[in-house]
Amino acid sequence: MEKLIDEFRKGWQGAAPPSLGLSIAFAVACLLVATLARWGLAQVRPDVYFTPYFPAVFFAAAFGGFRIGIVTAIVGGVLGVVVNFSDALADRARFALLALYWAVSALTIWGVEHYRTMLAEQRRISKRLIEEEDYRKLLVDELQHRLKNKLSTVHAVIHQVLHDQPQVWARVDPRLRSLAATDDLISRIDKAGCDIRDLLISELGPYGHVRFTLNGDRLFLPAKLAVTLSLMFHELATNAGKYGAFSAPRGLLQVSWTVSDDRLTITWDETEGPTVDKVSEPGFGTKLLKSALSAFDGRTEISYLKTGLHCIMQCSIPQGESR
Repeated sequence: MEKLIDEFRKGWQGAAPPSLGLSIAFAVACLLVATLARWGLAQVRPDVYFTPYFPAVFFAAAFGGFRIGIVTAIVGGVLGVVVNFSDALADRARFALLALYWAVSALTIWGVEHYRTMLAEQRRISKRLIEEEDYRKLLVDELQHRLKNKLSTVHAVIHQVLHDQPQVWARVDPRLRSLAATDDLISRIDKAGCDIRDLLISELGPYGHVRFTLNGDRLFLPAKLAVTLSLMFHELATNAGKYGAFSAPRGLLQVSWTVSDDRLTITWDETEGPTVDKVSEPGFGTKLLKSALSAFDGRTEISYLKTGLHCIMQCSIPQGESR
């Protein structure tokens, strides 16, 4: 009995096609209920012959498919003509109503079958997307695992090379550990999001906490926005380490953020770094900074001042995701 109920549930939800026997049994039940309803209506209106069978055709087609729907429509029409709950005999008017009943039933069956086809296609696409998303997550988890292992290997190799230079190792070791912590943070925020201050500290920590200042209230970033900003902060921090404030002994960085009407504004301001004489052609990093926030109705403005790089990032915080 439980198996039959489960088959009926899956068939009604469209998860799996029901068996032919169950489809026929359901159609027969619909016809019996429709005939019983017709008998009840006959106590008030004896000339109601086919109207109660329309729901039977609809439900039978929705459950068992268009073939079961066609059979139900034919049988319902025959019952409307043959079975009488009054003294009235079948006449031309009843046969005209029969033709109209079959025409409307045909349209009903076509509509139900069209809906079933669309639903099946949507289920197929949804299943494929879920499988692809599961595969993507598996691949990302594997890549993160391999990256973590490689970083651990690099850490061990450098430790072996610098074992007789403790002062150099004391400067390198915290940066490698901070990079590892950043990778762990990114893997976590991809699912839950994080606070903007934690994100910035994780990205900028390898360059020394005395080299940067953070100004802004506590702000939780939803996952997608947090991942996007982490990529941008990483690009800016890497450039600061190669060419900007972090590449000079006295270079400093100040990052500040404000929120107004769900619009986030982040200011990245480098000072005391090398003077930028000539700006090269935009590369991948610059294109990333310029376009990354477009999905959040945002934009990025980059200026190369004499005091250092000045970057303003503006975007909308997705509604219902901040806290």
